[in-house]
Amino acid sequence: MTYLAKPILHHPTLTRNKVGYTRRDYEGKISTLCAGCGHDSISAAIVQACWTLDIEPHRVAKLSGIGCSSKTPDYFLGASHGFNTVHGRMPSVLTGANLANRELLYLGVSGDGDSASIGLGQFAHALRRGVRMVYIVENNGVYGLTKGQFSATADRGSKSKKGVVNPDSPVDLIGMALQLGATYVARGFSGDKGQLVPLIEGAIRHGGAAFIDVISPCVAFNNHDGSTRSYDHVREHNTAVNRIDFIDLAPEILADPAAGAAITLPQPGGGFMRLRKLHAAYDPTDRVVAMNQVQASLARGEIATGLLYLDPEAGDLHAALNTVARPLNSLAEADLCPGKAVLDKLNQSLR
Repeated sequence: MTYLAKPILHHPTLTRNKVGYTRRDYEGKISTLCAGCGHDSISAAIVQACWTLDIEPHRVAKLSGIGCSSKTPDYFLGASHGFNTVHGRMPSVLTGANLANRELLYLGVSGDGDSASIGLGQFAHALRRGVRMVYIVENNGVYGLTKGQFSATADRGSKSKKGVVNPDSPVDLIGMALQLGATYVARGFSGDKGQLVPLIEGAIRHGGAAFIDVISPCVAFNNHDGSTRSYDHVREHNTAVNRIDFIDLAPEILADPAAGAAITLPQPGGGFMRLRKLHAAYDPTDRVVAMNQVQASLARGEIATGLLYLDPEAGDLHAALNTVARPLNSLAEADLCPGKAVLDKLNQSLR
């Protein structure tokens, strides 16, 4: 299969930001994902956020694991640093890179399979250690790259296309992020660019561990008998559905609910999904309130979207370890070795 390359030349009238880049300069290669995949909308939101914030692309390090979601860094910020790790190991590689060079903006992109299953331990420790990063999970509830097996976020009782019933409870990444100590926790929807772009901008500005769970439609593996995400099941059990991770649609889904309002998105095959934006009066600085809000929304069969929690005084791993201000990868031998006299004094103090 042949894919056309994007043109190198840009129109001379394209608007430039304060650092001299057009929005096109923040794009990457042409996506090879399915037409209508929500992941492409997330890539577009990242491009928009970085362009709006006047971030120089070469100051960004983007990392990913394995899966459809982990392919997406190839589709944005083509002039940035990039590293595609093995399955589930993105957080530890990002942690090491962050410790070596604290001057870069670290953007980790993962999926529910990559982070909620094989990488769950990595996800947990990166957040509890307060690594300064923007950690985005593109959540669709399936392993789309390997033909639709259940991910760890799939609903119990859901049936796959092959007829297998999921016996396991879903992993709630938002709940875990709140409990583990993430200092910026948000949930967005790939079809609501008006909300998602500011959430990504806020995470970029944040000084600690920022986590965003993005509901991202998968267009290939959810519309079959027995699936709790199928059109028929949602039509018949919409009040019982408490987690909506993907929708079987080819066109992009767009929504712009008002703050505090719930929006019902009708699906072409029948049924609907409900999203509710947090009210403008919601206070995101109380972690316990955020946990209760998430659970209350789930109990109503709704998904709370928006900024769920923010610690305005967040620190990061460098502050906890009291590292020097200079990037560690710039320190020479003379900086790292204090000399024999200092080492003798240190050894003597330990006797």
